[in-house]
Amino acid sequence: MELLTVDRKIAPLIVDAVNLHLELKPYEKFTLDNGVPVYAINAGAEEVMSVEIIFFAGNSFEEKNVVAAATNFLLKNGTSKKKAFQINEHFEYYGSFLNRACYNETSTLTLHCLNKHIGELLPVVEELITDSIFPEEELAIFKQNQKQRLSVSLKKSEFVASRLIDSYLYGEKHPYGKYTSHAEYDALNREELISFYNKYYKNGSCVIFTAGKLPPGLFELLNKHFGKLPFGNNFQKPLHQISSTKKPGEKFRITNDENGVQGSIRIAREFPNRHHPDFLKVMVLNNIFGGYFGSRLMANIREDKGYTYGIHSFLQDHIQQSGWLVSTEAGKDVCDAAIREVYKEMKKLQDEPVGEDEMQLVRNYMMGSILGDLDGPFHIIARWKNYVLNDLNGDYFYNAINTIRTVSPEELQQLAKKYLNPDEFYELVVV
Repeated sequence: MELLTVDRKIAPLIVDAVNLHLELKPYEKFTLDNGVPVYAINAGAEEVMSVEIIFFAGNSFEEKNVVAAATNFLLKNGTSKKKAFQINEHFEYYGSFLNRACYNETSTLTLHCLNKHIGELLPVVEELITDSIFPEEELAIFKQNQKQRLSVSLKKSEFVASRLIDSYLYGEKHPYGKYTSHAEYDALNREELISFYNKYYKNGSCVIFTAGKLPPGLFELLNKHFGKLPFGNNFQKPLHQISSTKKPGEKFRITNDENGVQGSIRIAREFPNRHHPDFLKVMVLNNIFGGYFGSRLMANIREDKGYTYGIHSFLQDHIQQSGWLVSTEAGKDVCDAAIREVYKEMKKLQDEPVGEDEMQLVRNYMMGSILGDLDGPFHIIARWKNYVLNDLNGDYFYNAINTIRTVSPEELQQLAKKYLNPDEFYELVVV
């Protein structure tokens, strides 16, 4: 057999990430007997898989604050047949784990396991969806733990700043802007959780995403356990209007700790969601501004001025409205100076087109990030989940790539003039 030899004196060819040919693996779609859609990515070499059931049961649907989050958390804490310990022991016995999470519009149950054990695990997932009983003792523990966690968090300036800036952006009653209190945890009762559970889980609307090295007969197994349940697939997402009592351009200074030495800075404005024609181009502009470690905000405020260990800007990942935020922590004596530098960087982007070298660097960074996000079935299904839940399709992926490759410095300069105006941003410092 002839051995392949490599001449190590010759450097391998370097290809810029922007020139890579990227493709998004398409999903397979199935529909259960009750109309629930299943999106599947069958890929990967390891014998592992995930099943994520996404319910439209986030805090947008609740009539009373923290009911949605409490219901989601306690799904795993007892049925009429099993106590919380037995449920956890079952998943651990098979080397799997079942996570749950609650967001603004959605809540999830996510199972990760070896594919050979999926038949032993799905019946218990079905049991949680159809027979959770929310024991009083489990609710009491949940309330106590959440209040303790909240007490600790409220001492941290970054926690207070993050929840206040959202309330300024959207309003305290908006699902994106409301926040929890000790009194709201105290006011939770079991009957409210059962009512929410019956409406939005047992008889709610959901969609299923599965990925990994999928075993034969998985669709039939999913249909067996979830296809006969009374899930509906006709529902309306609640539409919430921004109801902020604050005005863009307002400046807020909050003292949370008299002895605090660090301030948490948040600068934010409203921004359209992914369906707006400016969104993809602004993603490029945001990366130049403050979206990665080599951004202008990092170069100025961290590397040059030394005001902070890190600063970043980002577009919020919301389905309805969105926001453009700058976030950092700095010594309280330099917070105002750091904010002035943020505004200087905004003005530079308005006054001067981005140079070609910087454009190429950011294009390569963004394309490389997308390449990393396509590494393996779990990353791929996560991207499809984002598209499906935001009413987008695969074209969005290729439009994003095309935008990264072709958006011009002049277009970014015009977008900076349109959106990066300091008097349209809320400004907050919490010490």
